[in-house]
Amino acid sequence: MKRIIRHGVMRLLGEFESNPPELVYARGQEVVVRTERGLEIGEVLCESTPQAVNYLAEPTHGQIVRALTQDDLAEVDRVREKEEVEFHRCKEFINERRLQMDLIDVEHLFGGERVIFYFLAEKRVDFRELVKDLAREYRTRIEMRQIGVRDEAKLLADYGDCGKPVCCNTHMAVMPPVSMRMAKLQKSTLDPSKISGRCGRLKCCLRFEHDVYEEFQRELPQPGTHIVTAKGRGRVLAQEILARKVLVEFEDGRRLPIGVDEILSEIKKNEPAQKGPRDQRNQEDE
Repeated sequence: MKRIIRHGVMRLLGEFESNPPELVYARGQEVVVRTERGLEIGEVLCESTPQAVNYLAEPTHGQIVRALTQDDLAEVDRVREKEEVEFHRCKEFINERRLQMDLIDVEHLFGGERVIFYFLAEKRVDFRELVKDLAREYRTRIEMRQIGVRDEAKLLADYGDCGKPVCCNTHMAVMPPVSMRMAKLQKSTLDPSKISGRCGRLKCCLRFEHDVYEEFQRELPQPGTHIVTAKGRGRVLAQEILARKVLVEFEDGRRLPIGVDEILSEIKKNEPAQKGPRDQRNQEDE
């Protein structure tokens, strides 16, 4: 039976086969997995179903070797100690060669097949000699991986302004683009210091609700539209998207919030009034 496994410091997601197939692993159980990179520690998330696999953008593949043992836990501690040493040694090499790069994290695979160094850099960096230095030092395969500021937050950030663990280090596997237009649509403050995440970019949570805001907004008349309601005719001043209401100024000067289901029709210049939902229902009854 296959399972969806999360593994690696970048929290990769993949579909892994049990070996032997009849072995069952519980959700949240830590296991040793064999991936295309080598032996790694992973966490079981759920059973692999077609629906679950469809949610994986770039799934990895491999095999579950065994459940994590006490000996494996001890080895994990030793690997963490190695990573700390490798991090500081790599920084020394970077300083010696005066490379314009900022080392962020080190991932030493559980099986020791390779060591991956994650770094930030404004421009392309020629790190070939650095890789040779590290290969001579540790006698294993060395990978240098340039990442962006959002990936840096994914590796190092802990909690967001909301008081919860940052999304990029919990459930997010792919970080979608976020624009200022999304903040404007949701009527969020446009103060960069308040809508920026730990990475310094716009918060990913602005993206989560964007589709709902767009769907609800399509149901509402735009500001400036003249409408007919049971309370009279008026002009739309503003939208309350999540409440699915509009603020209407009536001909007698009243200003009232009106629900989308209370709008009988929209009036456009040089055009007759459009039939609204209530008009259509009355016509069907006739």
